[in-house]
Amino acid sequence: MVEEEKDLIAYCGLYCGDCFGYKGKIADLARDLRKELRQSRFDKTAEVLADHVFDVFKNYPQCYELLGALVKLRCKKACKGGGGPPYCKIRRCCQKKGIEGCWECKEFEKCEKLDFLKGGHGIAHIKNLRKLKKKGIDEFLKGKKYWYAKPK
Repeated sequence: MVEEEKDLIAYCGLYCGDCFGYKGKIADLARDLRKELRQSRFDKTAEVLADHVFDVFKNYPQCYELLGALVKLRCKKACKGGGGPPYCKIRRCCQKKGIEGCWECKEFEKCEKLDFLKGGHGIAHIKNLRKLKKKGIDEFLKGKKYWYAKPK
């Protein structure tokens, strides 16, 4: 097992190596698109298009703003290195208990601290935690890791 891969397993069971914020590709593409739009003076083109062809181009300023927000969705550190949400209750709980992750806690199946993940991940974190608990870190790293799994 590569130590670096192990460090990419978040306390909650998600794998930071699969995270768009950690990979940075979306942030890079959004940055590059904003730059190209600026250099092309696309704001002027969008105004003309909105008036004459496509009404939707009236939303161009919001689109440009959204791209700026996507640029900021970058996480240079994995969870265990201090990345991710700074307010994460899961990280604090695991650190307080002195455990590597929620899979080492008997309460994870019912833990309300994990509930906020359901919106963006469904039950992926629970599936990963079960796998980590049952098979261990090495086997988890070799197999399928869930980023989103639809709740039943």
